Amino acid sequence: MRKHLQIHMPWGMVPTIFALAWPTMLEQLLQTAVQYIDTAMVGSLGTEATAAVGATTTINWLIGSTISAIGIGFLAFISQAYGAGEHEKAKRASAQAVLAVLICGSFFTVLTLSLSGVIPVWMQVDLGVRELAGQYFFILYTPMLFRAASIIFGTVLRAAGDTKTPMRVGIWVNIINVVLNFLLIYPGRTVAIFSYNIWIPGAGLGVIGAAIASSIAFTAGGIGITAALWKHSLVTPKGQSIKPDWQVLKPCLKVAFPNALQRFGTSLGYVAFAAMVNSLGEISTAAHTIANTVESAFYIPGYGMQTAAATLAGNALGARDEKKMRDLARMILMIEVSLMIVSGALLFTFAPHMMRLFSKDGQVILLGATVLRMVAVSEPFYGVSIIIEGMMQGMGNTMMPFICNIIGMWGIRIIGTFICTQLLSMGLVSAWACMILHNLLLFVMFTVYYLTGRWNPIKSRLKSV
Repeated sequence: MRKHLQIHMPWGMVPTIFALAWPTMLEQLLQTAVQYIDTAMVGSLGTEATAAVGATTTINWLIGSTISAIGIGFLAFISQAYGAGEHEKAKRASAQAVLAVLICGSFFTVLTLSLSGVIPVWMQVDLGVRELAGQYFFILYTPMLFRAASIIFGTVLRAAGDTKTPMRVGIWVNIINVVLNFLLIYPGRTVAIFSYNIWIPGAGLGVIGAAIASSIAFTAGGIGITAALWKHSLVTPKGQSIKPDWQVLKPCLKVAFPNALQRFGTSLGYVAFAAMVNSLGEISTAAHTIANTVESAFYIPGYGMQTAAATLAGNALGARDEKKMRDLARMILMIEVSLMIVSGALLFTFAPHMMRLFSKDGQVILLGATVLRMVAVSEPFYGVSIIIEGMMQGMGNTMMPFICNIIGMWGIRIIGTFICTQLLSMGLVSAWACMILHNLLLFVMFTVYYLTGRWNPIKSRLKSV
């Protein structure tokens, strides 16, 4: 009986899983905390300021996720190289990541800055908010080269099993952001602390101050993660050529291209989704923006475990260890579902209280709490999709997730939201209902793929021998 339990419950993998997952969880928790603080600070300026900042959020996702997709190509290559004990090969890949940062950072700098004035128009932002939203977006994307470095170099380090360094850099980025927010958003003021009155200087720049603070913090993060990568003994690009190495780039691009298409397609869907939400008015835009911010904290366990799943799956594939692959999938799925059940229950319970942290508008609070409680119920199902997709990324299989995500986004969420909001004149609740149906469809498709065994390339190769 004990032997049977050990086969089906590989508890020995739990320390390794959490050793990789917890720094990513903490990093994302701190990022979300800063996002909460940013939203609360801007929210104190009024609904118009919140709408100006939130109006281009999905464009941020579109660009960030496209760059992240390139990082996934390097993650698969490096994690498998380490699993196979090919350390020099991993360093060559790290040098190619430097080339990727230079190309992506330069390209997106030119693209975002040149389009900053028209993006709020495309996003159907209210006329009174467009100019401010455009200025915020321009400043936020000025340090695009440094943002690309943070994303891709952070992924390279995680692929080598180092999740603590990106976490440490992220902590400093968040501290810088919060301190500068206090100094740049508000005017100079006197604050009473205990029995002392302390003068705090301030620039009083409002939304523009928030953009400048984030921009400086992103720059510091990019410099910090680059320095950390250069000093890293396992994946330093020092001494390696950054000229195109097609023995490395071809397999990386083979993984990255479908993932980039997936992220671009789904993020473009988020843009279309947000544009339809923005067309519902300022109240819906503010409620949607705040609810998205609140919800992001409750996905932290899921995405932290996804990092561990991707790295360990890549290691197992590199080592050709079929039993480790099978045990990893079983254990990490069990942990993930448990965490997301707890996370969903907390979100459902505290949704109204979380909304009150960011807005004093009763309509915004009620609407945001309603959609948050709706999505809370679906979190455990979405968690399954996150883990299976993460393992497939680590193994270099990004085509099937691409197909599933595009079908779900455009076949369910976008078409459904268009019918509900634009044709039937329904509100934000109907849009989030379509989003939840999208997540449930992903759960069904990924679960079926997992149960058939097609997710595991080692098992497939053993059968074919």
